[in-house]
Amino acid sequence: MDLAALLDRIAGDVAPDVGRGAVADYIPALARVEPRRFGMAVADVDGGLYGVGDWRHPFSVQSMSKVFTLALTLSRGDGVWARVGREPSGDPFNSLVQLEHEDGIPRNPFINAGALVVTDELARHGDAAEALLA
Repeated sequence: MDLAALLDRIAGDVAPDVGRGAVADYIPALARVEPRRFGMAVADVDGGLYGVGDWRHPFSVQSMSKVFTLALTLSRGDGVWARVGREPSGDPFNSLVQLEHEDGIPRNPFINAGALVVTDELARHGDAAEALLA
């Protein structure tokens, strides 16, 4: 598969929509982002790195880190599912309302409470920093 060509095609497909959304202004690092910036990158299992657009421009990762932390945790087993659910919450990502009504079990790993549980699970089973850098 030609990943560079695939990224170019996707970038071309979405180009008309770049800049159409609103930049979140409730987090200072996000409020400063130029809305027309767009980039994608893919790393393959052989060490190849492919990018298009502003992919080398630094950015604030924010909640995207939740996906990587969950993937790393799941690579060590599925025990995390005993501590966090897999259902949509229906509440804002930072709400504690549902958590209080469900015996402290977060609905999913992508709300803040769930992400904290996933991070704790990762930290409980070895050196989290070492695993992230491996």
